[in-house]
Amino acid sequence: MADDRALQALTRLIGTWKITGGHEGTVTYRRLNDFFLQQDVHLGDTHGIEIIGRERKLMAEPSADIKSRYYGDDGSTLDYTYELDGDTLTIWAGERGSPAYYQGTFSPDGRTLTGAWIYPGGGGYDSNAERVG
Repeated sequence: MADDRALQALTRLIGTWKITGGHEGTVTYRRLNDFFLQQDVHLGDTHGIEIIGRERKLMAEPSADIKSRYYGDDGSTLDYTYELDGDTLTIWAGERGSPAYYQGTFSPDGRTLTGAWIYPGGGGYDSNAERVG
């Protein structure tokens, strides 16, 4: 992570966050190693883990975008693309530019992240996070 500025920027997520809005619960981000972050998800009855980093297929260079895969306790495997631009975090469902995405803004002190998931056709829900650990 030391030489990957985009991935290094995401380390500001490290810690435990209380989630409110459309789903309630906690998520905890931690450094898995020099190349990946892990998110542990506990939202209502939904539990899972997400591994976040650059995709690097066999004998290939790392992906331009930071990707993730979520593994849910219901058997779901969901892919996302992360970008942190200044204080704005965008998480696209699937590929960059997807019409389904989360966008939130960190407070100046980094203790809150205020935003919403947006879905095609006007759907979505507020999703706010407060650092609790």
